[in-house]
Amino acid sequence: MRIQLRHPSRTVDLKGPKKAKDVLRELNLLVEAHLVIRGDDLVTEDEILSDEDEIEIRSVISGG
Repeated sequence: MRIQLRHPSRTVDLKGPKKAKDVLRELNLLVEAHLVIRGDDLVTEDEILSDEDEIEIRSVISGG
């Protein structure tokens, strides 16, 4: 699968299938602090991602 990361911007390729939370862990990212997006859809942490998927990972930002 092709993964587009932000901050810093980079692209990573990983073999699937894998759960979204396992992808985040493999990239040393906190599950609670990142969103996984496939196309226009938010992916849940237990959803399976395949080799053909192109996803984007964004950091969760909160403020007030």
